[in-house]
Amino acid sequence: MDLSYFDYKYSFPLESGESLPGFRLAYTTRGTLNSDQSNVVWICHALTGNADAGDWWGGMVGAGKYYDLATNFVVCANVIGSCYGSTGPLSINPQTGQPFYHTFPMITIRDMVAALDLLRQELGIEKIHTCIGGSVGGEQALEWAILQPNLIENLVIIAASAIASPWCIAFNEAQRMAIEADPTWSEQRDDAGAAGMKAARAMAMISYRNYDTYGFTQALDNNEQLDGYKSASYQRYQGEKLVERFNAFTYWTLSKVMDSHNVGRNRGSILNALAQVKSRTLVVGIRSDLLFPPSEQQFLARHIPDATYEEIDSLYGHDGFLIEFRPLAGIIRKWVASAASADGAPVTNSSTSFSQPVK
Repeated sequence: MDLSYFDYKYSFPLESGESLPGFRLAYTTRGTLNSDQSNVVWICHALTGNADAGDWWGGMVGAGKYYDLATNFVVCANVIGSCYGSTGPLSINPQTGQPFYHTFPMITIRDMVAALDLLRQELGIEKIHTCIGGSVGGEQALEWAILQPNLIENLVIIAASAIASPWCIAFNEAQRMAIEADPTWSEQRDDAGAAGMKAARAMAMISYRNYDTYGFTQALDNNEQLDGYKSASYQRYQGEKLVERFNAFTYWTLSKVMDSHNVGRNRGSILNALAQVKSRTLVVGIRSDLLFPPSEQQFLARHIPDATYEEIDSLYGHDGFLIEFRPLAGIIRKWVASAASADGAPVTNSSTSFSQPVK
């Protein structure tokens, strides 16, 4: 992954009233920006994603994919608070010369978007043709469309919400309790809380998938089995896999970001906030999603002016937005075609092929 870096060297005020003494954002740009900036696709990543959308969303981004790099200029930045090159809890606090660790300030989706917008200005991008994201990425895209109503022409929100539900917050708190139960969590070291984070990730996987997913992918090996169940080893595998690439401080910070998500905060109400969106908007729900159920996306579509709602029937629950490339690309293609037809313009596709879903 070829990363570029944007360094903001001034005090950055946060929604909580705290501030960061500057920050760094790691980002990638792929493809070529055209002369009138009409091909900018800004992809916002989810909780543990990085700045290379082609890495974690390879079925949507790349040669021959829906967002083909031959025709699109794709931007993706690692958000503040994360650990893939951007300023986060393991970064050095210039005021102390030591890593932030537990002292990293509280950040919100709105803070993340404010930082992304400073990067946009640094890149000289004056309009975004399409801003798209799933889960926490969808919440960033939505916040951006509210903060900058004239910036984003087309907004695609997948498996996201207007406000964090008590159900979502409860899942996150249970995960933080697992991290807290790790006796190393109080220590000032990069791997503090790692064992707790393994358990936290195992909890999270249950919310990302669902009953039917596990029944299909983790079925018993045989009818006489007494131990060594696939679903048990799968949970441990997911925890081990995350600890190899993430840290508990970042996981804790970003889970708190999820909890604080509320587009209506200091805007009168959620409905007032959603009414400010001027982008042409597509909202996509996943029928089997337990963490961000389709009712939350239907709410968005009802209250964002002239929004379109579509739904994916997936076995994979919330994680369907990372897996179901073929139906997602088909939905976006149909939505783009309907706009072109309504405008009387010729219908063109971003790509002529779909990728196969990966499991």
